[in-house]
Amino acid sequence: MDKDKIDKKDHILDVAERVFSEVGFDGASTRMISGEAGVNMAMLNYYFGSKEGLFLAIFERRIAMFKSLLVDINSDGQTTAWGKIEKYIDMYVERIFSNNCFQKMLYQELSMGKRGELSDKINKILLNNVKEFFKIVEDGIDSGDFRKDADVQFICATIYGIKNYIMNTPYVSSEMFGFDIKDDTALKEKFKPRLRNYLLALLKPYLVIEHDHTNK
Repeated sequence: MDKDKIDKKDHILDVAERVFSEVGFDGASTRMISGEAGVNMAMLNYYFGSKEGLFLAIFERRIAMFKSLLVDINSDGQTTAWGKIEKYIDMYVERIFSNNCFQKMLYQELSMGKRGELSDKINKILLNNVKEFFKIVEDGIDSGDFRKDADVQFICATIYGIKNYIMNTPYVSSEMFGFDIKDDTALKEKFKPRLRNYLLALLKPYLVIEHDHTNK
């Protein structure tokens, strides 16, 4: 596909991501999105086929970007098992406080708990990245750097669950933390560094086997 077509597709996806985040899947229409993007309906349908196809393409693009970074971490033979976890946490925390439109879309989709062909496809896309994270931890267990009884599923649920709880209970979380959780600036300046430091401090003593290299 030539660069002009790629640029047009990316432009439509950027606009659609914003529209879906603002009005939700049910509130959006392809006509609304094509109007906002300044393209005709024929072009939108040519690239994506339907509103469902457009919605799915947004998830595929964002998750594929994250998966590519995860694969790079997994294939880095120069980084220790714990170093890979540090890289993952840094990358994860950075991404959940950027691309706010996509994060809102993701929250809306997951919080509704719908089942259907579209939701099943989105869940499969998300699970691909979960599997890449599992591999980071499992490789650390196999190498002897991480404890053999480490609960990979609960580690993953802990990382994702903290963010989901806070975003799903904005009033309680705002009272608890003492600032407006819905304020993007406060999230980036106050919450982001705390979340990173907390996750690293929580996971390191649980995962890492401290080898004793002293002579006895």
